[in-house]
Amino acid sequence: MSVLAIDQGTTSTRALILEESGKSKITQVIEHKQIYPQTNWVEHDPEELVTNILTCINKSVSNHPKIKSIGIDNQGESCLAWHSETKQALSPVIVWQDSRTQDALDLLKEKGLEELTLKLAGLPLDAYFSASKLAWALENIPEAKAAHKQGKLRLGTTDAFFLDRLTGECITDITTASRTSLMNLKTGQWDQQLCDLFNVPIETLPKIVPSTGNFGSLTINGKTIHIRASICDQQASLFGHGCRKAGDLKITFGTGAFAFAITGNEPVLSPDDGLLPTPAWQLENQSSLFALDGGVYNAGAAINWAKSLGLFKSFDDINQFKKNSAIGNKLVFVPALSGLACPHWDRKAAGLWIGLSLDTSSQDMMQAVLEGIVFRAAEVIQAIQQKTVIGDQISIDGGLSSNPYFCQFLADVLNKDISVQHFPEITARGTAQLAMGNYNAVILNESDITRYKPKSDMSKFQEAFSQGVDCSKGWFN
Repeated sequence: MSVLAIDQGTTSTRALILEESGKSKITQVIEHKQIYPQTNWVEHDPEELVTNILTCINKSVSNHPKIKSIGIDNQGESCLAWHSETKQALSPVIVWQDSRTQDALDLLKEKGLEELTLKLAGLPLDAYFSASKLAWALENIPEAKAAHKQGKLRLGTTDAFFLDRLTGECITDITTASRTSLMNLKTGQWDQQLCDLFNVPIETLPKIVPSTGNFGSLTINGKTIHIRASICDQQASLFGHGCRKAGDLKITFGTGAFAFAITGNEPVLSPDDGLLPTPAWQLENQSSLFALDGGVYNAGAAINWAKSLGLFKSFDDINQFKKNSAIGNKLVFVPALSGLACPHWDRKAAGLWIGLSLDTSSQDMMQAVLEGIVFRAAEVIQAIQQKTVIGDQISIDGGLSSNPYFCQFLADVLNKDISVQHFPEITARGTAQLAMGNYNAVILNESDITRYKPKSDMSKFQEAFSQGVDCSKGWFN
């Protein structure tokens, strides 16, 4: 038996086949357009995403007839409006990076309403999450307004839209629902108070279900194939890393950096330190397992931005540096290019270098960029450690995990062993394992792992970095 995982991410849709033996391989990768209509707006074309998903499924199933089931992971907070009968999208996908609604959320903060979202959803008032974007779509898109008046509007995250189009099931799993700011973390259901706060009609939302189970089926070449898993991408990655018990922690360094640590069977509310309590997953006929999530908006995005400025040509150019560290020479970079997420939650923060001088080189600046991403990740890990005990080893993946300087600096700052997963499709692999029902097995090959141990104490520079963060805060007020 084989299963197919569809990893529908921020920049591409990927198909991975996992065999019962544990072997896996990528069969399709299709990139999609990034649309920037205005400053701070980020969109995707929903029809392009659906087409890419169907292409990945059709080609994979046609070439691998032993596929028995499918799992799909999604972008998490990205969302849209669509018609309940025609299933046609009524809005673009408003991507998780989009911050068009932050000013409206700041007004809610001024009214003291963030206390309610922290208490019920476990989330701060930030445009990262879906609720305010769904409200924006209903308020600003005439087609959505018209569908609502007719009682035919659907609002939700991309997973529910995909499933509605593929199988006719308008449902979302509990991990993705938890990223909207509309789900009560303790009940695992939509909360009327939260829906009223954001002006999102509760009747337009999909049904919340576990992360594994029956998500409907589709017919490919006369063959019926069931979708058996649907989950948020970062939770899929957590599963793919082999994290199963309290204290297990992973960090994915992709466009942003996302740290997840499993905490146990009850949510750990964390309103004072900016961490996000979230379901890690809920298996069919079981209760939810919970985690703490801390994010950094710009990780790989900061590296690509610096490359676009001409600070380096090849990624090999930034694998090693002549100087021991940039921060040791009082050069600091704060990667707040889209603001600061956990634990600060300041969308008005600005990216900056501090300590530039006439003898600062482009290599020095790039060294500081890498270090700044590490220090931001360290802020998140320190916040997690205040709430739960984490193990001595942290598992990481993503583009930056292939950079030796970055990985060693991370080990030195955190004073923990860093286990780098070189298998490039951990998110898809986690999704496939869930779809297969292979819940207890941990598929990790030692040949795919590089380990870094702390060599020197770099945590002593955390205070200097914090001073840089303080300078970046509120810059765009």
